[in-house]
Amino acid sequence: MQGVNKYNSRADKSQSLLCVGLDSDFEKLPSKFKKLKNPQFEFNKWIIDETAEFSAAFKANSAFYEARGDQGLRELKMTIDYLRANHSDIFTILDAKRADIGNTNSGYVRAIFDWLGFDAVTLHPYLGKEALQPFLDRSDKVSIVLCRTSNPGAIEFQDLEIGGRKFWQVIAEKVSRDWNEKKNCMLMVGATYPDDMKIVRNIAGDMTFLVPGIGSQGGEVEATVKAGLNSQNKGLIINSSRGIIFSEDPKTEAKKLRDEINKYRNV
Repeated sequence: MQGVNKYNSRADKSQSLLCVGLDSDFEKLPSKFKKLKNPQFEFNKWIIDETAEFSAAFKANSAFYEARGDQGLRELKMTIDYLRANHSDIFTILDAKRADIGNTNSGYVRAIFDWLGFDAVTLHPYLGKEALQPFLDRSDKVSIVLCRTSNPGAIEFQDLEIGGRKFWQVIAEKVSRDWNEKKNCMLMVGATYPDDMKIVRNIAGDMTFLVPGIGSQGGEVEATVKAGLNSQNKGLIINSSRGIIFSEDPKTEAKKLRDEINKYRNV
């Protein structure tokens, strides 16, 4: 199944736009998991089992696994294999923010899509369409391009004006109109800038947005949903990481956020 369709199907089936972020920082894992042979995998497995029924997607941040070398990468692979074996309909994202020249990107494509088996990867657009073509050519997978990121320092470059438009507006236009020939692109748009998200929605039509920044970064659910929903009452992958996975009760927190999102969707 084509990647964007996979996400939409899962969102419909689960009645959810929630993405649980598997930002499994080893230093923050509960002590009972640190004692195990594969601590990050065992923690992820527990989180997945607790939250899958409320989730449309899971997103793993590659940095927390790469920091542990080959062991961390093995446990990342074990995590995605577990998801594929037990929840094959759930959309999976590697938050790696990759991009390089074409030949190097071909290697990233094989590693992320073929070896690890993720449905989608985050990419930065700075090198242009030509460089990202190996990702864009994969019609079965999804390229999520950074557009309006959630961090406070995003304004340093993203607010620069090009021909009377902000840089992030140019990115939204380029990706939605020129890069999305295979209908396999999404945009990353932070919850911390809901007014800008509304502008991106007007530029990008029904394209789906990966939305970080809810919770600890200050993004609000109501403002995000009202700014970002598309004409199909979807179009958002709303991520929460620490607020769910390091809470006392991940299952309850996942359900609570799923239900809050749906309240503003009128679902």
